[in-house]
Amino acid sequence: MNITWLGHSAFSLEFGNSKIMIDPFLKGNPSFDESGFSAAISGTTHIVLTHGHGDHVGDTIEIAEQNDVPVIANFDLCMWLANKGVKNIDPTNTGGKVTYPGFSVTFVQAIHSSTHMDEDGVSHSLGNPCGVVLHIDGGKTVYHMGDTDIFGDMALIHELHQPQIGIVPIGDRFTMGGKVAALACRRYFQFETILPCHFGSFDIIDQNADKFTAALEDESNKVKLLEPGQSIEV
Repeated sequence: MNITWLGHSAFSLEFGNSKIMIDPFLKGNPSFDESGFSAAISGTTHIVLTHGHGDHVGDTIEIAEQNDVPVIANFDLCMWLANKGVKNIDPTNTGGKVTYPGFSVTFVQAIHSSTHMDEDGVSHSLGNPCGVVLHIDGGKTVYHMGDTDIFGDMALIHELHQPQIGIVPIGDRFTMGGKVAALACRRYFQFETILPCHFGSFDIIDQNADKFTAALEDESNKVKLLEPGQSIEV
């Protein structure tokens, strides 16, 4: 499986005949070179969204229309996207699993919020924020935490899913900071590979992963620090 970080919390996962975009915030993402937009979304087969904030929904509507692919998200967010013209939605919710050839997606808890503010100032609740666990047939299990704080039931996520790849927000202010994110990884999981995200994009969040890697101590060798646009084989 090839995993590409596209900056902020946006990732693409490629394996077999699938290319899954997770939280595809590309245009307007300070970490992403927009000249690479067409290449980044080319071949997309599925879109998975952790929650409804604009820096995660991102370019979902455009990508879904161009590639005619399903958008997998919580029910409320899917209904909102359908109202925006997205025709191919696959709604689910926390604890639920959807299955496709070669993989499944399970939505798990996250501690955050999930709203959209219209230009006229009207706020829309877009369901519960989630993390997502992707079980890949014959491959590694990936847990994208979404935007979240640490919480004790991460232990149950590990027990139920045994993820080997952790995609972990570390930027502070809106998610866990580096030290707390490291505690979550060390206490609750046995990741083989850790990909930090949600940092280095906007000025008001941490600009690097130094606090995170330092707090991981002897497990810091699990961290793969990618540059936006860089990929890793797992």
